Amino acid sequence: MKKVEGYPQPLGATRIDGKMNFAVSVPSGKRCELLLYRTGRTEPVHIFEMPEKEGMGEVRFLAVEGFLPEKYEYNFRIGQRVCVDPYVREVFRTRKFGENPNPQEHQIRGRVPDDTYDWEHDRHLRIPLHDVVAYSLHVRGFTKHTSSKVKHKGTFQGVVEKLPYLKELGVNQIQCMPVYEFQEVAGNRPNYWGYGTGYYFAPKPAYSVTGQACRELKDMVKACHREGIEVVLEMPFTVDILPQKAIECLKYYMLEYHIDGFVVNPYNVPWDSIKQDPLLKGVKIFQKDDGFQNVMRRFLKGDEGMIHDVIWALRHNTVEDGKFNYITSHTGFTMNDLVSYEAKHNEENGEHNQDGPNYNYSWNCGAEGPSRKRAVMELRKKQVRNAFFLLLSAQGMPCILAGDEFGNTQKGNNNVYCQDNETSWLNWNKWKANEPLYQYVRKLIELRKAHPVLHKEEPLLGVDKTACGMPDISYHGEDAWQTPGEVYSRQLGVLYCEAGEKTDACFIAYNMHWLKHSFALPTLAKNQKWYRVLDTSGMEISGEPEENQKCIRLAERSIVFLCGKQETERAGLSR
Repeated sequence: MKKVEGYPQPLGATRIDGKMNFAVSVPSGKRCELLLYRTGRTEPVHIFEMPEKEGMGEVRFLAVEGFLPEKYEYNFRIGQRVCVDPYVREVFRTRKFGENPNPQEHQIRGRVPDDTYDWEHDRHLRIPLHDVVAYSLHVRGFTKHTSSKVKHKGTFQGVVEKLPYLKELGVNQIQCMPVYEFQEVAGNRPNYWGYGTGYYFAPKPAYSVTGQACRELKDMVKACHREGIEVVLEMPFTVDILPQKAIECLKYYMLEYHIDGFVVNPYNVPWDSIKQDPLLKGVKIFQKDDGFQNVMRRFLKGDEGMIHDVIWALRHNTVEDGKFNYITSHTGFTMNDLVSYEAKHNEENGEHNQDGPNYNYSWNCGAEGPSRKRAVMELRKKQVRNAFFLLLSAQGMPCILAGDEFGNTQKGNNNVYCQDNETSWLNWNKWKANEPLYQYVRKLIELRKAHPVLHKEEPLLGVDKTACGMPDISYHGEDAWQTPGEVYSRQLGVLYCEAGEKTDACFIAYNMHWLKHSFALPTLAKNQKWYRVLDTSGMEISGEPEENQKCIRLAERSIVFLCGKQETERAGLSR
């Protein structure tokens, strides 16, 4: 093995002209060495000096002839400290998730991943943003519970084994919490989520079956694409990351792993630069914002003065700002807990219940935590149905938190960042117990897809753009064409209309009051009648047109979805 002249860019280990090039940023005045190990050995067999005088700026670099990636691993020694390459593309580690948080020197080493992967003509899916229904998951927690029944629990392959489930549900994008190598213990607490510093370019070996995390992440992406499901990675870079490094990292995953998009923190990365980068133009770049969440949670529990905010939330087109809609996410309550707890219960986190958000805009429906009272249980079920409808009937791109569709609970813990156990893992037994809820969510997704007016590419303007005789969107109270303006109002009717081969007219009546209310119905075109397609109060849908075409009565805390159809047509999705 021979040291030869190298190149300062790119940073990390890269094959260039038949040689392996190594480049690393080192503070001025520090000694730097390249350590090479035989695969599986914990002591270096070759050590090469990287003198500052041979560097450029603060970058040290050299190239090595005879380096065989399948036979060698590497680290750097900077000063007296052995360091893993910050740009490492693959990490070798023997410990299991959460074990030995302070390994000895040389126990974690860098690898150069195999670049001969067969993508089998795989391409980015590029699903139009307005057609996406996303699903947020934690790769480990998604299948780690014994009830998942997958062979490879808590891994990329475990996600692959659940693809038939995701496809049947109807989602076409998964958003994965951090999948890069990160420290699983931060301070004296577990770091289950993966936030904080990490080796951003290297997929996490603990999420693989064989230790070949690069290959298994590619396998997962390819399998998802084959089923029409995009893969988006959450990349919560720390505030001290260099803008150049963040952009390079996103490009790397897009090119090397065919990743379809990223969720980033716009306060930690150069948002405008990322959005303007030519290579990233076709990639979905998201930022999280809890504006939609807070509005809909407050409306759901019956707060007054919410109607104008709800109108904004239902109409806002998230294409404009890179945001997406969610009512629950990994921070805050699950959907089940949102309607079961008024206070967070994070005592098991060991921080005296001081961690996690204090303001959750939740309502326990009359009893804190689990309850056997029939009235409480039925109200909670209705509120969950209402919440899903609010999410999936809004114009922006919706994102479902994994497990919400079958009532997963974290027992009131709204910040499970340190809970690598059954508190944070999905309990798939809930799926069997809550089959009706799962089927309801699945049909809601079908309903959204069946009615393009519920997910338009362009913003709705409130004008008659398609000559259907009515504006594309209009707002109604108990009187048709009268937007409720009273601060105490908790009712809203929304009429959507679009002309095409057949006019698609939909009227949604939201009643979040604890009293029943009536809504006057807008008049349809000739030979059309209103059909009740969905009623979250649990009323059985007959599939027949409404008896009263001028008015409907809503039960307390319920939502009704009506379709305008020719008398010879069926509204569809009525059961």
